[in-house]
Amino acid sequence: MASSPSSAAAPTPDPDPPGSFLLATCQPGAEEVLAVRLAAALPGSARGAWRRGVVSVRLPAAGELLDLDLLRGRVVFARALFRCFGQAHWKGEGERSAALRDRLPEARFDALHCVPRDVRGVAAADVASSPAAVAAAAALGAEFPHARLGPARPGEIVLDCVVDGPDRWWLGWHRATTPATFHPGGYHPRALPSQAVSRAWLKLDEAIATFGIDIAPGTRVCEWGAAPGGACQRLLEAGLEVVAVDPAPLDAVVALAPGFTQWRKRARDVALRDMRGFRWLLSDMNIDPTSTLEAVGRVATAPGSTLEGLVLTLKIPDWSRAAALDEWLAAVRSWGFAPEARQLSTGGREVCVVARRGTRPRAARRRGGRQRSIRGGPRRATRRADR
Repeated sequence: MASSPSSAAAPTPDPDPPGSFLLATCQPGAEEVLAVRLAAALPGSARGAWRRGVVSVRLPAAGELLDLDLLRGRVVFARALFRCFGQAHWKGEGERSAALRDRLPEARFDALHCVPRDVRGVAAADVASSPAAVAAAAALGAEFPHARLGPARPGEIVLDCVVDGPDRWWLGWHRATTPATFHPGGYHPRALPSQAVSRAWLKLDEAIATFGIDIAPGTRVCEWGAAPGGACQRLLEAGLEVVAVDPAPLDAVVALAPGFTQWRKRARDVALRDMRGFRWLLSDMNIDPTSTLEAVGRVATAPGSTLEGLVLTLKIPDWSRAAALDEWLAAVRSWGFAPEARQLSTGGREVCVVARRGTRPRAARRRGGRQRSIRGGPRRATRRADR
C-alpha cells in the first residue's frame, strides 16, 4: 500500500546552531582562486583557516541559511562545501569522544563522510577508502552508530569530517541535494574502467553525473581534441554517433567502433558547413581557454548551427588565468547558451563548462537531471591507455 504524504518520514532537521564557518575543499593549489571567489559570493565574510586543499571563511551572519547548491555553482573550484563547526583536537584516543561532542551541536545525522585534507597521488574514486579516511570513518561511526557510512541519499543530513591528522579533524554538515553532494568529499565515485582507453572517459562520466547531461541515442556529436579517444569511447557506449576531430590517431578500439568517424585535422581547419547537423560539441583541446572559446564560438554562432549543448574543458596553464573565468562564461552566454562550470574531481588544472542553448530549470539540476540515455549503454570490450 502506498503511504500517504502525511505518513511519509519527515526530513531530518538542520543542525542548530548551523555553524559560523563555511569550509570548502579543493584541488591542492587552487586555494587562492577559491578564496577569492568565495569572498565575491559572500560579501562580509572573512577568511578563516587556510591550508593546502582547504579554505574556510567566517560567515557574516552565523545563523543565516545558505543555498549551498547555488554557492557551489558560483565558486566553481570547491569539491566539498559545508557549514563548519571548526576543528576538533585531542591528545589521545580517550579524549576524542569528548572533543567531538564539545565541537558538535545536538543533532541527528543520516550519513557520515570522511576524507583526507590533502589528497595527492590518490585516484578520486579511492579517496574515501584511503587509510586515514577509513580510520576516521570507523572512529566517527562509533560515535554516531545510527548514521550510515558512505554515500548519502537525496535530502539527508551529512556529517562531514575532513581529516587533518590522527588527532585533528574539521567537522561540519551539509544536506545531500545533488550527485556531487551524495559522495564523500564531492568525489566522483566511479573508478576508471580497465577497458577505458584514457582518463577522458572518466572525466566525461563525471560531467554527465554532475551536470545531468542527457543525450538521446543516435544523436550526432563531435569532439575536438579527442586523441586517444576516452571521451569518444564513453559517448559511443551511450549509443551516440561520434565524429572526432584531431590530427593525431585515436586508439584502434575506438577508431574501429561502429558509429565512429575521425577527421584527421585541427578544429580550426573544419569548415563551418561540415559542423551542421551536430547537436552537441565537446572540446578537450590542450590550448589556452581564449583560443578554445574563439574556435567554439565560431561554430556556435554560425548561421544554420544546430548545436544544442557544449561540453568544454578549459585548461588553466597558470592559476592566475582562472581570474578570467567569469569572462569566459560571459562569452558562452553571448552565444545564446546557459553555462555551468565546475572543476571536476577527476580532472587536472582545468574547468569543465557544460552549456545548453537557452535556459534550464534550476530544479532539474537539484534532482541531478534525468540522465537516462547517456548514463546507460553497453560496455564494449576495450583496453586502457593513459591520456
